[in-house]
Amino acid sequence: MHILLLDDHFIVRQGYRSLLAAQHPQAGILEAGSGEEALTAVQQQVPDLVILEVSLPGISGIETARRLLQRWPLLRILFFSMHDELPLVRQALAVGAMGFITKGAGRDVLLEAVKRCLTGHRYIEQELAIQLACSADDSRLDPRLECMTPREFEIFVMLSKGLAPRQIAHHLCLSSKTISNNLTMLKQKLDVTSLAELVHLAIDTGVIRMHGLIGRQLS
Repeated sequence: MHILLLDDHFIVRQGYRSLLAAQHPQAGILEAGSGEEALTAVQQQVPDLVILEVSLPGISGIETARRLLQRWPLLRILFFSMHDELPLVRQALAVGAMGFITKGAGRDVLLEAVKRCLTGHRYIEQELAIQLACSADDSRLDPRLECMTPREFEIFVMLSKGLAPRQIAHHLCLSSKTISNNLTMLKQKLDVTSLAELVHLAIDTGVIRMHGLIGRQLS
């Protein structure tokens, strides 16, 4: 059995690797730091499970999952992400992922999710599953947001949560100019003129929750 860990932080991957190796001592644990590296790694060794982050440098986690499943449709994919916004969870599941949990869920949740996905069962973190069920009547992405690519949507979410362009650039290993250009493009696509309007759109479409913005200053 082989498991591929896809995360752009080496120390984070090492922590997951140790945890999974203890639980599955016979498994070969593979690693990749970007979507491009993952695509190459899977060509060399198709794993039984891919565990990946949504937010990655280069191509996004969701786009990586889409490309992997186009080539290997039976591949099992579990998102283990710092993000918990329902539209991102829906996007991840829509491309064919078998599970989605957050990095704040804890050790036991991760191990259970891995176990379930390896046996061909879906696994969604309980809190996310409840939120998805409660919003089942509004499960489609708001039409106003469908114009964005996966990367643009990721930047949209991060901007909406109050991250500055330079912070996003550092996290995604992109230049600040690239993020600023994306912000300009997003404003044009979404027909907004300021970051404040962009945040209000994110709240209005359910991408972020109002309580997460308490105490923040918008510019």
